[in-house]
Amino acid sequence: MTKGKGKKVDIVTLGCSKNLVDSEFLIKQFEANGIKVAHDASEPEGEIAIINTCGFIGDAKEESINTILSFVEAKKRGDIKQLYVMGCLSERYFNQLNQELPEVDKFYGKFDWPNLVEEIGATYRRDLMNERSLTTPDHYAYLKISEGCNRTCSYCAIPLITGKHKSKSMSDLLNEARYLRDQGVKELQLIAQDLSFYGYDLDKSYQLPKLVDELSKIDGIEWIRLHYAYPAGFPMDVLKVMNDNPKVCNYLDIALQHISDNMLKLMRRRVTKSQTYQLIEEMRRMVPGIHLRTTLITGHPGETEADFKELLQFVEDARFERLGVFPYSHEEDTYAYKKYTDDVPDDVKQERADAVMALQNTISAQLNQEKINKTLKVIIDRAEGDYYIGRTEYDSPEVDQEVLIRVDEKELQIGDFYNVRILDAEDYDLFGSVE
Repeated sequence: MTKGKGKKVDIVTLGCSKNLVDSEFLIKQFEANGIKVAHDASEPEGEIAIINTCGFIGDAKEESINTILSFVEAKKRGDIKQLYVMGCLSERYFNQLNQELPEVDKFYGKFDWPNLVEEIGATYRRDLMNERSLTTPDHYAYLKISEGCNRTCSYCAIPLITGKHKSKSMSDLLNEARYLRDQGVKELQLIAQDLSFYGYDLDKSYQLPKLVDELSKIDGIEWIRLHYAYPAGFPMDVLKVMNDNPKVCNYLDIALQHISDNMLKLMRRRVTKSQTYQLIEEMRRMVPGIHLRTTLITGHPGETEADFKELLQFVEDARFERLGVFPYSHEEDTYAYKKYTDDVPDDVKQERADAVMALQNTISAQLNQEKINKTLKVIIDRAEGDYYIGRTEYDSPEVDQEVLIRVDEKELQIGDFYNVRILDAEDYDLFGSVE
């Protein structure tokens, strides 16, 4: 009899898509042992609960703690029998959590979760290490190509949690991608703490262009999208692959964080304002029509009103197709925490973030208007109310805008591609009709 068979486990995943991939590997291990798994259920369904936590910034940590506490209460009521915690928060605050939350049966970090399989009476299957049970719709999946980060940005706690950059071997990634293809996946979202650095730790060369090219050769994979690149040392050859290869979406998620030289230096970004403008210009020259997603930070220690005005002007100049903003979070043990005073008031941080997003809303609306009457390739993610909801190659699931097509127009298949004529546009949504 399979060890653990008959048990039921609830897994709750918090934070980013990189955490979600870990949960999917864990789910596959449990299912291979005959254990039923519920993922992100609204109420606990099994006798064992596992919370995969995020520990990146203040809001994420608060959500993780509150989720743990809610499951502690569920355990006290007898709704669950065992409670385990894993992931980034657990990795970062292991000792403190052990002391403060004795109701949790055991804490695991970000990388020792295979031991959790054994803990609940199952057998960790190494032969399944590249196989996952998807929590996303069947037609797309995240492919995590590395862990960790070698950058030393002042504000970032990720290296404290994940350690140094460690690339997954190309052969393992290709095997994983083929497995995902066999499960019906047509679209791969490449993710990492730092895509740009992929492969350098393996043989002192940047291998992202080669990896993307090799992935594109897999029959059945139709879209490949790149997330979380870093501007300093960006492997420009990947842009040639993107431009020449129709399977590689003309989309790049590259975190820039700020633009003033004063702030870039304080943030330890190892790039200048001039270099940043040049990089964006070169990207758009090499890949005409590329859609750039970036993230910015407002209120980092030392940010003056002049610095912020430079940032606003940068958003106006660059006209990013996709953009998000985070008010600075003063994270323990980071360089900024140790060296700088958190001198920008919280309300000013938020006001500045709001001002950036107000400007971006206007830019997004203008860019969307330019898509009206164009025909775009769209993948259908789901049906919701009166509409099918899809995405273009310029849109990543969960974070970017969507294309809405009326369900009474024509029956469409979830996960299939269609040519859609754009009829109307709002700030962050497009409305279209299948041709």
